Amino acid sequence: MPHMRHYCLMKSTHKLSARDAIIEAAFTVFSRDPSAPLADVVRQSGVGRATLHRHFSTRDSLITQLAHLAISETDEAVEHACEGLESHAEAIHRTLEVLIPLGDRHGFLALQPVNENSELAMEYKRQDAETREMIEGAKQERLFDPSVPTDWILQTFEHLIYAAWESVRLESITPNQAAELAWRTLTAGLGDNR
Repeated sequence: MPHMRHYCLMKSTHKLSARDAIIEAAFTVFSRDPSAPLADVVRQSGVGRATLHRHFSTRDSLITQLAHLAISETDEAVEHACEGLESHAEAIHRTLEVLIPLGDRHGFLALQPVNENSELAMEYKRQDAETREMIEGAKQERLFDPSVPTDWILQTFEHLIYAAWESVRLESITPNQAAELAWRTLTAGLGDNR
């Protein structure tokens, strides 16, 4: 199996430190609106503006830290979830399951322009290439209709993750239900029915 994109689950019930509260709030805010002001992060996090600036001196430093964290967490979770799997189809299914709880990270990476930072741009391109490789492998296994462009499958996959995360966040469905609905939507809509 090729190296797959991976996502780490780090949600916890314990009280967050000020820094972690800022990070979680920033992921939530910026995954919905990448141009949101820092005041929205302050409001969402429950910490003061001075506390935010003590941990992150500028908006750019916060965005850069978030991008590094999102890439690292997503890499770790998918690698762990896909370890030992023998098919790309299985890997896509497991990837959906671990990406959905990290939909805010996923949405953040999808919306933030990272091209100005060469290191982040390279990491983002690597993740994109790994996902495309996984999709191409699944097409060869006939999970997907080979006539459907890989770009379309990739966009559908990405949007389903965020839609599923939003549904879980709104508590309309559980993470397991969201993963199964995303899988059904992906495979029923784009599956190889020949």
